[in-house]
Amino acid sequence: MVVTRFAPSPNGSLHLGHAYSAIVAHDIAKERGGRFLLRVEDIDGSRSLPEKAEEFREDLAWLGLEWEEVPQQSTRLEAYEEVARDLLHRGLLYPCSCTRSEIQALKPRIGPDGAIYPGTCKGRSLVMDKPIALRLDADRAMAEVGELFWEDETNGTQIADPRVFGDVVLVRKDAPASYHLAATLDDAADGVTLVTRGQDLFAMTHVHRVLQELLHLPVPTWHHHPILIGDDGEKLAKRRNSPSLANRRKAGEDGRELAGQLRAGRFPAGITLASA
Repeated sequence: MVVTRFAPSPNGSLHLGHAYSAIVAHDIAKERGGRFLLRVEDIDGSRSLPEKAEEFREDLAWLGLEWEEVPQQSTRLEAYEEVARDLLHRGLLYPCSCTRSEIQALKPRIGPDGAIYPGTCKGRSLVMDKPIALRLDADRAMAEVGELFWEDETNGTQIADPRVFGDVVLVRKDAPASYHLAATLDDAADGVTLVTRGQDLFAMTHVHRVLQELLHLPVPTWHHHPILIGDDGEKLAKRRNSPSLANRRKAGEDGRELAGQLRAGRFPAGITLASA
């Protein structure tokens, strides 16, 4: 049985880009006789707003979607900590005290997600007098897992190599886990078999596939769909104040009709689907 999920973070309201992503995941599950899950990813410290989770549920119902809800990330902190301790014990993580400004000052190479960490703290003894993150030693991880593949319904067979990102953070200074670690563990715990998400997150799968191998987790298939962009060519985003679903809903717009338009590729003025 196919199991998909929609996993928003409650640090702002949902917008049309979220609606499109949720509809893709929902419709694939329903068309294949499977299950569609909602998971609230609420470990972003004070930026996670409990009231937004209820707003998300109202938005999805307004769009006419049906889902099963699984435990929120904040209920899974012990699992993240246990896995981080295991990886640290195995020598696959190392502590890092570098700040973003310190990394930028080194003029690092740029990768799919921005600056590639140059490994400044690898092998160093740190004085624990400031916040510490834990980074994945990508070279050591690849030496342990060897050649890996992953299957994407929209992009075909891929060879996994997280070194395109450098040594990514798995445990943040301000949170018990990064997106990479938490989402990978949660998808396995929730029985997700098809990870549907925007094409902008495609490269993240290199990291997630290697983590699955290191942790002996089930391996899903991926489906990366095109994303919605504004007339400036940028993707819709909370931080850019893209119009919210909640405001549309409260203004009396018909959510089911909006969902039908998104399915048919009819988008509001100024919004299009990115080509790739």
